[in-house]
Amino acid sequence: MILFPAIDLYEGKAVRLFKGDYAQMTVYSEHPEEIGRDFAACGASSIHIVDLEGAKSGETPNFETVCAIKRESGLFCEIGGGIRSMEVVARYLDAGIDRVILGTAAVTDEAFLREAVSAYGEKIAVGVDIRDGCVAVKGWTEKSELDAFEFCAKMQALGVKTIICTDISKDGAMQGTNRALYKELSEKFSMQITASGGVSDLDDVCALRALDLYGAIIGKAYYTGAIDLKKAVEAAR
Repeated sequence: MILFPAIDLYEGKAVRLFKGDYAQMTVYSEHPEEIGRDFAACGASSIHIVDLEGAKSGETPNFETVCAIKRESGLFCEIGGGIRSMEVVARYLDAGIDRVILGTAAVTDEAFLREAVSAYGEKIAVGVDIRDGCVAVKGWTEKSELDAFEFCAKMQALGVKTIICTDISKDGAMQGTNRALYKELSEKFSMQITASGGVSDLDDVCALRALDLYGAIIGKAYYTGAIDLKKAVEAAR
């Protein structure tokens, strides 16, 4: 299993939200690229980056910071947050970012999703953010009526290879991850599944690895020191 330590960006800073609430934001670093270097030093191979401003606006306000993280870390980098056009997809991939994650756009614009998957294949992932069993959109600020499992089935049928599935109720709460959800997802679908939200300790990492998932994202637990990233990378392997 690949461990993806996360960097969430807002106004060029590395921040974390509590359960997706922009009003409950903690700034952890003014220099996110330094965090990327630390991830590399801890043995991580990959970074999960989210542009929180972009998730709301559909713009790319942190583009230069994203590129700096890639450049300074040298790691595989995936980026999500506000990617709603082929121009933005191309801008990130042409700049050397390894994979882009479609969230709101995958829900609201199937033609764009199909075009992106057709053009870029495995470089396109879909973020499935779940609130009360339904898919949430627009930086988690709105809940759609789409059943999460039906949506995942549709993504698989459309040729999506990787989904990043977040249980919003667990995100940033440091209360453990939703193991039952990821077990069910892994049994129902053949896509690469990355677990996100609530990975709080090494037990969570080991439990997700035992489910034979593709990946898991660590966010707040890294920033608070609850998880030793070097140990977590080793446990994931």
